[in-house]
Amino acid sequence: MAAADQEPHVSAVRPRSYQDESYQHGFLGTVGDLQNEGAFQDVVLEVEGRRYPCHRLVLSAASPYFRAMFTSDMAESRQKTVVLQGLDAGMFDEILSYIYSGTLHVSQDRVQPLYQAADLLQLDYVKETCSSYMAMNVERTTCAELYKFADVFSVDIVQKRCLQWIARHFTEVASSEEFYIMSVAQLTNIISHDELDVKEEITVWEAVVRWVQHSREDRSRKLLFINPQEGKYISCRYSREDMSKFSAMTVTSDNDIYILDTEELDDDENQLSLFKYNHAKNVWELAGVSTISHGPIHEFSHCQELLFEVDRNLYYLAVDREIDRPLLQMRKYNQNTKQWQDCTSLQLNETLCSCATLSCGSYIYFLTNSAVYCYDSSQDRWSERTPPYIEVCTAVVMGTEIFCTDCEFTQTLVYDTESDNWQELQGWPNPNPESLDDDSLPILFVVENQLHILLICDSDYQEGIVHLMYVYDRSTDAWRELKATMPNKRYFAPGSFSPVARMYLPYLKGT
Repeated sequence: MAAADQEPHVSAVRPRSYQDESYQHGFLGTVGDLQNEGAFQDVVLEVEGRRYPCHRLVLSAASPYFRAMFTSDMAESRQKTVVLQGLDAGMFDEILSYIYSGTLHVSQDRVQPLYQAADLLQLDYVKETCSSYMAMNVERTTCAELYKFADVFSVDIVQKRCLQWIARHFTEVASSEEFYIMSVAQLTNIISHDELDVKEEITVWEAVVRWVQHSREDRSRKLLFINPQEGKYISCRYSREDMSKFSAMTVTSDNDIYILDTEELDDDENQLSLFKYNHAKNVWELAGVSTISHGPIHEFSHCQELLFEVDRNLYYLAVDREIDRPLLQMRKYNQNTKQWQDCTSLQLNETLCSCATLSCGSYIYFLTNSAVYCYDSSQDRWSERTPPYIEVCTAVVMGTEIFCTDCEFTQTLVYDTESDNWQELQGWPNPNPESLDDDSLPILFVVENQLHILLICDSDYQEGIVHLMYVYDRSTDAWRELKATMPNKRYFAPGSFSPVARMYLPYLKGT
């Protein structure tokens, strides 16, 4: 009886995981076949005018860049065609081939732009492969160029290898043309390297003197790009010979950055040229747009020049603040004729103490102390709207609203362009107008759908040039200070706002 009551013994069976390696390899091959056959493609990527039908799922699985793009509330997540900026079409061919096949082709003449593309698209394997390839190919003809590249992109393995090679062959490198393109920081790293191989210290001194004499630093200017959230910034230099006097800047809906350059000709005429920022190379290049020649628009003695994009068209505006009846004249760049054409001008009946000009949707708004004028691009017509009740110093657009403040940041207003209504917001939390620099005005700008303001404090009241930056929290109607670090220098911001663009992040280096 006792034996019959016993429960039968059950042996323990452990669960196991199985991997089908043939499936893993075959799956990628099948995905590549679907791409070649053009099956199930649901998005088109456009790079330098070339179109690449792809699969959102495959792109998101391969790259955190695409995953964020297609799973966030970014506009690209809803678009059938997505334009990618800062990429070379030839390099994107190789990147796309790798994403769909797992095979990567690297060569000496393509490794740097391939690394740039991989860095932008956050493809770690491609970056690591390119880094190893560059490190293995450091030699006399490549060391200087690779060193500059590695320094910009913080590729440590390549940077260390180049520094070591240059230090051991310093005399040879210092006599080359590539040596003169080194930055101050790069030159300092080279001459302070532990393995610097020179017979006499005078060799180093002579090389530095040649570098200084060759440098064009004293004849160059620079533009500052800043990430206010992280306190990082970069500068893009340009020479006075290339651009005489830059007077306006704009960022288009395609993230193209344009600046307007004014060249004074020998016969007292002016010629305006457009330059476009090359994100991948961190340089300015002629935009291929016809120049704006001398005309009535340049008869002003004190002319403020502005540049905007409205419905993918460029508009150039010129405003004279000094005459009794100020005149705003405007020209539009015709994409079909490749020429600038006149638009309806705006004659004002008041002297301009301050003003702000902005583009919002299909309209351009011109704000003065006592009026708001709205330009309808589809009708080529100006109309008046409800005026503000403060002296507008700086203004910026966010969505369908215009935010503006006075020169002392004590009153901030928001204008709803759809309802033609003004509302007051909280001003500077710790107003101290006397500390603001007399020569610098507050600058409003929008980053990641948040309102920011940049203030410059007078060096008479605080040690050095102090930049203060605040972000506005609309839910609490309060301004919060950002601990952003900027160079201890004065920067001139033309117009009443600072343009904002999506920058090529590898260039954003801390101070």
